Order: sequence, then structure tokens, then C-alpha cells
Amino acid sequence: MDIAGKVFIVTGGASGLGEGTVRMLVEQGGSVVIADLQADKGQALADELGAGRAAFVRCDVSQEADGQAVVDRARAMGKLMGLVNCAGIAPAARTVGKEGPHALSLYAKVISVNLVGSFNMIRLAAAAMSANDPEPTGERGVLISTASVAAYDGQIGQAAYAASKGGVVGMTLPIARDLARNGIRNMTIAPGIFGTPMLFGMPQEVQDALAAGVPFPSRLGTPQDYARLVQAIITNDMLNGEVIRLDGAIRLPPK
Repeated sequence: MDIAGKVFIVTGGASGLGEGTVRMLVEQGGSVVIADLQADKGQALADELGAGRAAFVRCDVSQEADGQAVVDRARAMGKLMGLVNCAGIAPAARTVGKEGPHALSLYAKVISVNLVGSFNMIRLAAAAMSANDPEPTGERGVLISTASVAAYDGQIGQAAYAASKGGVVGMTLPIARDLARNGIRNMTIAPGIFGTPMLFGMPQEVQDALAAGVPFPSRLGTPQDYARLVQAIITNDMLNGEVIRLDGAIRLPPK
């Protein structure tokens, strides 16, 4: 699938991996709906990239009405052919900590945003894409979600986060099989240690230690690294139903 002339949705598109993806898609000639709760950042990015190339819609991905509003806006801009799910949260809490058991409300929120939110956007975008005229490859769209190496190597305090990302991994193949008859591909990227606003809030020595733990290249991943893989998935129609670790061969220790 060519990116130029197509419309894409990027959730969590106002910063981090999502912002890097938004910029790549626009540079490659696509148009993007930036779906995020960060209204100031999202609107500023849309204004920078220009009307007709980017639009911002405030969106809580776990809410059906918000997700549908994003899809409707994308369809109004042209042929919706892609969704990249980058929205997510990563609070840390032990199963039993100093204050007692893990708050059930926190666990439910992480699952709601990271897993339910990803599926909500997938189902709504896929329904819209199913009405597309197929590309010469037979494709009507491509869906890309973001898991994490924590789905496989969850660390201390990551029970909720790892479960949510493990769910994203687990639904990758069945969704691809569900949508095969519609000509819609479904893929997942599992990033390792990436330089995002969340990580940059940590002390510099912590950032340096994390970077040193990556076998090669021994550095933090960047939004541009992520965006290049998104580009490769979009443009290679044989990539379907798979999870790709993007992690420099890291395997996370317990803590």
C-alpha cells in the first residue's frame, strides 16, 4: 500500500511514538487524524502540519463515542486506510505493596485504556475500512497496535501493564484472521526501551542505565525508529497477523 493520498488515524498522536508516526505519514504524503487527550499538544501539531494534512480530535480511546468521532473525521478527509494505536498508560504498582493489595480500579483502568481502547479503535476503523474500494493489492486497510516487550518480560510492578500488552499481543492473530476476508491486515509492534516523554521524566542516570542495557544498538529507541517500522508494515502487504519486537535484542530483568 502506498501512503501518499491515504488517510490514517494515530491514537496517542500528540507526543512520543505517536507524534513520530504522524510526522512520518505526513512526510510520505498521507493525511492524519491525531487522536489524543492532550488537546493543546495535539492541536499545535495539527496546526504545524497544516489543514488538510492533519486534524486533531480529542479522544479517550476506551469510549465508543470518542472513537467513532475520530473515524468519522478521518472518513471526511478522504480514504481511511490505516490506524496506528499508540495511546496508552503505564502506572506501576506491586500486586501487594506497602499500602496493601494492588488497587483494582487502577488495574481495570490500565486494561481499559491499553487493551479495550486498542480493540475499540480497531473494530471501529475496520468497519469503516471494509467499505473501501480495494487497492491493486486487494487491501482495504491496515491496523497497527503497540504492545511492549513487557508483554513477555514484565517487570516488578508491571502486572497491569504487562497484562494489557499481553492482551494486545494475544489478539493480533485472531483479528488478522477475522479481517482477512475484508482485505484488512492487522499487526502489532512491541517496543523495548524507547525515549518517550514518560521515560524522559526519569533521572538522567536512570535513562543512561536503561540505554546501556540494550545489547545493540546500546541506546534508547526513538519515535523515528518506531515510525520507520510502521512505514515498512504499511508498504509491505505480506506483513499480517504478527508481532514484531523492536528492542535491540533486550530482555528485561525483574527490575
